Order: sequence, then structure tokens, then C-alpha cells
Amino acid sequence: MNRGRLFVLLGVAWLAAGAVCLAKSNSAVVSIPFGLAGLFFVGWSIVRAAWDADWGRSASALEREQSAFERKRVNMLQLGIIGFGGMAGEHHRELKGYDRVSVKGIYDIDPAREADAAREGLVVYESREALLEDPAIDIVLVATTNEVHKEICIDALEHGKHVICEKPVTMDAAELEEIIAVAKRTGKVFTVNQNRRTNCDFVLMRRQVEAGLLGEVYQLESAVEGSRGMPDGWRNIKSLGGGMLLDWGVHLIDQLMYMYADKKVTSVYCRMESVHYPEIDDNFELVMTFQDGPTGCVRVGTNDFITHPRWHVMGKNGTLEIADWDCNGKVIRSLYDEKAWANEIVMTKAGPTKTMAPRNAASVETIDLHYPEDVRDNLLVVYDGLVDAISGTGELWVKPEEALRVMRVIDAAFQSAENNEVVKTDI
Repeated sequence: MNRGRLFVLLGVAWLAAGAVCLAKSNSAVVSIPFGLAGLFFVGWSIVRAAWDADWGRSASALEREQSAFERKRVNMLQLGIIGFGGMAGEHHRELKGYDRVSVKGIYDIDPAREADAAREGLVVYESREALLEDPAIDIVLVATTNEVHKEICIDALEHGKHVICEKPVTMDAAELEEIIAVAKRTGKVFTVNQNRRTNCDFVLMRRQVEAGLLGEVYQLESAVEGSRGMPDGWRNIKSLGGGMLLDWGVHLIDQLMYMYADKKVTSVYCRMESVHYPEIDDNFELVMTFQDGPTGCVRVGTNDFITHPRWHVMGKNGTLEIADWDCNGKVIRSLYDEKAWANEIVMTKAGPTKTMAPRNAASVETIDLHYPEDVRDNLLVVYDGLVDAISGTGELWVKPEEALRVMRVIDAAFQSAENNEVVKTDI
């Protein structure tokens, strides 16, 4: 019998006994203990029933969810990581609880990173070859320093693994072309973690442009700047693919080329500075021109104590500015053209002007911009595309050919900076 029902019956029995005693003896002293006992059992049965109905059901639901997740786990694709540094750790963190890919193990040349992986419960392979020969591994994440990306990606593809490679995918476009050729020959899926296509500041800017708030856009300025220099490690070493163009530039260039995927880049000009790190570029400015489209200006600095806005976009009918990654920004746009010019010269503290006189305040409107809460900005967007492509149910979020266009712009930027020239392109 259910325990709740048993307690109810006991309670009723005790209440009945108390009533009988009261009727026969007319004594409250005798009947009250029976009545209290009966009330206790009835009350406890109600509490117990509520507990079973609420917490019991919640526990059962939780068990069902866990069972469903475990069933999915059987069909998950297994990921092996080569190079368990900072970004690989971020991949591992975000993939916890993801029901399409599970991290099985890692290989790294650093014993400290191997120890970190072991503490996370991951398999630590004794060699790269051991990881690649494990038949349980479906996908390989390449997250080493940049100079060995090509070698490891090709090795993984040749072992029959699908591959996701951290950015920058290679040192130059020619290396990436080799990887793409092997991926086509082996029939395996290859992609690049250009994950900043979902950054909220970029998505917010793009939405305003595509909504036509600015009219025809003729210039976009994209800036990421800091003042603390560069962290120690590969970023400071040219032979490892260091420098800001390959570190941050690859993201910002990719964002603009993703936004204007249908337009060729016809010219590239880049100026690089080595302010504190003589071996690599710790600051750069790049200008890329889109055919029948806007000019994109990309600026990255590690020695800027007063930074530029994250985005400054100019259109024929308005201007957009987004200050930072928190998406604090605004659009100011024209409501009507001011055709009439005042006859008088406007005096400013810089002297007289007519051309730069302020607009009539009634001729413009200001639209405040805010963080877009509906944007899904994480690495799982890239993994969803990868799994969809492997299963044949969808397309990659980042296609190798898109990454190749970016690398060709970067090649042109290095050439431009070296020769101090505008490089004509057809990318």
C-alpha cells in the first residue's frame, strides 16, 4: 500500500477512536490524545503526498532527461584535441553538455597541459599518431601554434578524420589551398573556427546597415584596441605566426568579407607598426576596397590608451557608432536634406566656417542601440555547422573557401606593408 494512504487510514482510525471515547466517557482528557494523533497522521499524509507529487516528479523528470542525454551520448561524434592550450580549453568548456559532440581526449607536448586534461577526465594520448589512429575519434580540433596547422590538418584528414582548425588557419593562402585539396580528395569535412561572425557588436551593426537606416554605406571602420601590449607566447614570435594581423586581423577581415560575400576585394593597403615588439606587428591599419561597394578600414592596436569606437559606419543618409563590445551605440540619420545654407559664416573656437556648420537639430533623428539579447554567440554555432555538414543535413558555418579569401587578403596586406604600396587584387 502507498505510504500516504496508510498514514491517512491511521489518522482516520485515531480520530474515530477519539470520537468513540468522547461519546462513551464524555471526557475530553481521554479523547484529545486520540484526536491529536489522528490529526498528526492526516497532516503528515498531506505533506508526504505533496512531497511525492512535486519532488518525486521532479526527480523522475531529471532522471528521464539524464537518460535521454546518455542515449544521445551514444550517438555523439567524438572529438580529439591536438594542442590543449587556452582556446582548446574554451572549446572543451563550451562542449560540456553539448549533445552532438563529446571530447574524448587530447595530445599536447606540454606535460602541464596533459595534467590539466587528465584532471578533466580526458584521455591523454602518448603521441599525435596515437590520437589519430584511435578509431573512436571522428573529429580532430587543431589548436596548436600556427606554423604547424597545415601539417597536422593534412595528417588528420589523411587518417580519415574530419577537422576543425583554430584561426589563423595557416600562415598563408598557399598552405590553406593544400589542406583544401586533401579534404576534397579524402572526402572529409574541413572547417575553421572563425567564431566572431556571431559577435553581438558585429551582428548589431550589420542589422542596422541591412535595414537601410544609413542609406547606401560607403565606409565601415572596425577597430579593436588595447594598451597593455601583447601576452607572452606565440603572438610575439614571427615564425609561429605571431602578430596582430594574424591574431585579430583575421577575425575583423573575415567579418567584413562575410558581410559583403558577394563583392570582390579589388585593392588592399596596409601599414604596420612594431612599437614594442620589433619582430612582429603589434599595431596595424588596413584599407580594403570592395568592388561596387564600400571601403573597409580595419585597425588593431596594442598601445592605444584612448581607443576608437568598435564600429564607425558612414552611409549617405546617416552614421552609426558602436563604442564597445557591450554594444553601447547609436545611429544618427537624416530626416530631410538641408538644401538652404545660411548666408552668415558660423564662428567657432577654431575660426569661421560655413561647410562644417552644425545641422538643424530638427533635421535628424537619433536611434539608441542596445545589446541584442537574441543573438547566439558561442562556439557551438560553428560545431552545429560542422556536424550538419558531416551528416549531410546542412552546410558549414565557415566554409574553407571563405577562409581562403581572408588569407589572400592577409597575403596582400603583408605585401602592401612590406613595399608600402596599394596592392591591386581580385579576391
